Amino acid sequence: MMFVPGNNPGMMADAHIYGPDSIMLDLEDSVTMAEKDAARLLVYNALKTIDYGTTEMVVRINPLSTPYGKKDVEAVVKAGVDVIRMPKTETAEEVRELEAEILKVEEEIGAVGRTQIMAAIESALGICNAYAIATASKRMMGIALGAEDYTANLKTQRTPGGDELRLARETIVVAARAAGIACFDTVYSNLDDMDTFRAEVEYIKTLGFDGKSIINPRQIEIVNEVFTPTPKAIEKALKIVAAIKEAQEKGSGVIAVNGKMVDRPVVIRAERTIALAIASGVLTKEEAAL
Repeated sequence: MMFVPGNNPGMMADAHIYGPDSIMLDLEDSVTMAEKDAARLLVYNALKTIDYGTTEMVVRINPLSTPYGKKDVEAVVKAGVDVIRMPKTETAEEVRELEAEILKVEEEIGAVGRTQIMAAIESALGICNAYAIATASKRMMGIALGAEDYTANLKTQRTPGGDELRLARETIVVAARAAGIACFDTVYSNLDDMDTFRAEVEYIKTLGFDGKSIINPRQIEIVNEVFTPTPKAIEKALKIVAAIKEAQEKGSGVIAVNGKMVDRPVVIRAERTIALAIASGVLTKEEAAL
């Protein structure tokens, strides 16, 4: 998910050509108070006029507690945004308030249920309420970590090793899995240190995150490389799924691959590997069906 400032028409026009899975047009932190209204109009026009193809379009609005939040919701819902990213989410009540605002606009334009919600968790209170936030609305498609505000709230700072984020990351992954939604990691802003960035992407994938927020097109390739299953992993997953089908056809409850018993957790991991391979474009649905 690539962040793009909502006050930069050039970046908004070109962002999709780099191939991110998702583009997040930002109306919050990257836009000064004096530019809020102008940026909202720019984002509205971008969503209405630019052909982003199949790229998921997200807009980070300003908090509803500000003079800009509700205006942001009205504009981006009318423009047809896929997901609204709610910043600095701390309680389930805040999510329900956003849901009510979205519904109000959707009813006006005759598109009820179209807009999804992503909640950014950026404080200690938000982490404590992560599961409640994740389950606050049927529109909730994912929760994300906002590390800069979170570490400031903890009265600490980010480090290369990321120890200060461990609890928040693990909590967000667990809350998302318990709620049956996706989870996304925070940005890494040092573009001069791609080695540490790669290590961080590998780490958050190990934790169970579904994706990584980025700030520059140069980071896309690394995220894709880390999250794309290897040919060896794909081959193993396909063998496991094929063994399941064969066992089911024979009416057998025993599944074995290469002489080793296969239980349900192994099957779940194999299915996820295949899904990632298809999403990454290295395996087709037809090949996965073999």
